Amino acid sequence: MSPFLLTRTLPADATDAALRADVLDGLTRHPKTLPPKWFYDARGSDLFEEITRLAEYYPTRAEREILVARAGEIAEASGARTLIELGSGSSEKTRHLLDALPDLHTYVPVDVSESALAGAAEALLAERPELDVHALVADFTQDLELPESPGPRLVVFLGGTLGNLLPEERAEFLRSVRARLAPGDGLLLGTDLVKDEATLVAAYDDDAGVTAAFNKNVLTVVNRELGADFTPDDFGHVALWDPDREWIEMRLRARRALTVKIRELDLVVQFEEGEELRTEISAKFREEKVRDELAAAGLRLDQWWTDTAGRFALSLSTAD
Repeated sequence: MSPFLLTRTLPADATDAALRADVLDGLTRHPKTLPPKWFYDARGSDLFEEITRLAEYYPTRAEREILVARAGEIAEASGARTLIELGSGSSEKTRHLLDALPDLHTYVPVDVSESALAGAAEALLAERPELDVHALVADFTQDLELPESPGPRLVVFLGGTLGNLLPEERAEFLRSVRARLAPGDGLLLGTDLVKDEATLVAAYDDDAGVTAAFNKNVLTVVNRELGADFTPDDFGHVALWDPDREWIEMRLRARRALTVKIRELDLVVQFEEGEELRTEISAKFREEKVRDELAAAGLRLDQWWTDTAGRFALSLSTAD
């Protein structure tokens, strides 16, 4: 079996420190915010997997359709010998690319969860014993030191996660990716596309209430990790479309005036009745917007693929 290496670039207490900083900053500003990354404890990850199977939630199916149909074209266009996946999780969708890349030598999954990386690597190496896997426990939004590996390299960022970043954060992220690409390297990017409001809102506010439970799970995380006394049922789930910014916002709306104490931060937070806490943005894109944002980072959009319904896109770009 080929070697499995795991490198931790995050300090052992990095997650706790980041949560403390995000909660303190987000709940003392107006309007209040929390980053969506804190949805994903074990329960949140299970809820998201359930969301991906809902009839209303099209992005996962649409992206998988493109990967299945176009993996060969992506492989031929990139010629990648190293595949670097940011926010890899279970690496499930990436298998379509791994199967299509005939000269692949190294797979570099990057995630904040060491257990997710180890589990995915074990499964991959059982199927592909010839593959070198060098996993990185890292936050891809921070400075990222990639291991030495043969080129060309293909950086993969799937799932529409780019849309969870604010415009200035997206610009910084794309510049950081560009800085790590050598001539001949590429970026494969997944982006959800602008479509009618009803379809978009339904994808984030399903009839079964799974997304509502997922949204409220962030309060459970803060309760458990920071000794807060949120009562999730005190908040209602809100999903709305902002047509000017072309993004979905998920919020939690206080059903009544209430006071929340966060013991570990020695913080008391007041909510007025009807006050909203933003927990996620999910920007939607048009091809021209993706092209322009890539170009601003020094990347040239070379290939553009969508699913048959035109709901989601994968783009392949290279260094300008």
